[in-house]
Amino acid sequence: MTHAERADLRLTPVRRRVLEILLESHAAMGAYDILARLKADGLGDQPPVVYRALSYLVEHGLAHRIERLNAFVACARPEDAHDPAFMICRTCRSVHESTVATPLDHAARASGFEIERTVIEAEGLCPACQEPAP
Repeated sequence: MTHAERADLRLTPVRRRVLEILLESHAAMGAYDILARLKADGLGDQPPVVYRALSYLVEHGLAHRIERLNAFVACARPEDAHDPAFMICRTCRSVHESTVATPLDHAARASGFEIERTVIEAEGLCPACQEPAP
């Protein structure tokens, strides 16, 4: 049983296809790239179609918005509530999702502040895009 089934999420054909498109890609995808795929599949050609689907997937933890790229990726751990940290390759746009405890988390706990959302994005080069050592 998938996370979506356990959480009783309503995955319409468009939402399901957008999630599949994100899962097929190992790089962050812009909304218009996703829209082009939806159009090719006959599932819509208007921007609101993809933005509504992406909004739903992000809201329910099945996808993440990569602020730095204004793009989206499928969540690597949808069954766990978490604030992910992203390592973004500046060359191929691949995105690796991780979770980290930050000094900010410790400071928030110490002061009684409740963090509702944290976005951590690191940009660099993935192993495949790094130049080989001489």
